[in-house]
Amino acid sequence: MMTLSFEKVKMKKRYTDKIAPHSLGEVRAEHWANLSRAKIFFGRQSVGYNIIHGIADIADQYDQIELNIVETHAPAQVDRPMLAHARIGRNTDPHSKIESFKNIMNAGLGQKVDIAFFKFCYVDIMRDSDAQEIFDAYAAAIEGLKLRYSTTKFLHVTVPLCSMPRGGKKGLKQAVKSLIGIPGVLDDNIMRERYNELLRNAYSQAEPIFDIALMESTTPNGLKCHAAKRAQNVPVMVPEYSDDGGHLNARGRKRMAEQLLIILAGMAGEC
Repeated sequence: MMTLSFEKVKMKKRYTDKIAPHSLGEVRAEHWANLSRAKIFFGRQSVGYNIIHGIADIADQYDQIELNIVETHAPAQVDRPMLAHARIGRNTDPHSKIESFKNIMNAGLGQKVDIAFFKFCYVDIMRDSDAQEIFDAYAAAIEGLKLRYSTTKFLHVTVPLCSMPRGGKKGLKQAVKSLIGIPGVLDDNIMRERYNELLRNAYSQAEPIFDIALMESTTPNGLKCHAAKRAQNVPVMVPEYSDDGGHLNARGRKRMAEQLLIILAGMAGEC
């Protein structure tokens, strides 16, 4: 069975560190006010919807966080400050999500929002994916949108990771796969991290990144969670953040939503 280990890892300096603190309590009131006046679009699928629920949970607890969360990608409906979100593309097809996001921006939303971003799902990048080819397509699309919509800020998002499902038939099945050498969670996470490193290397020093993969594989006290595959330490999602090894549970969605809100508040201050 896969054995998890935890270690303290020193994080590299990122552009996001310049605009965003590390906890909700450190966000200044004026940054929350800026966020409440921003128009934001988030293209997502199921894990993204988990995060939307986490944002709603947090907003209910913090009076200073005023967000109008609306499920839409219609430009006519984004006529006031809001966090708009909608499904994009098809799961297992990352190019469909790139094209869907581009089409939504070019249909009128790119001219209306202050901040825009989308995320891939963990099923979009698997062990047999071509991480370089997917990243090249993503970068080409985003660079084109940045040129066309110069007043819109684009947030980059890493690909989520998976962990071993906790208990039940899925957990037993994955453990058996690991024992007999059939590719599984770690092989998929290796390819996801290959994509994530391409994204970080290209953008982390100059543009904001919501590093969901890093957050998913880091405990609240800052320990990095990974498992060994041969001589390689492979990051995996902290098991307590998910009940099925992929989607976020109540604890996981709140953890991811906190970091996303902090980053968005910092970005709204720059708009």
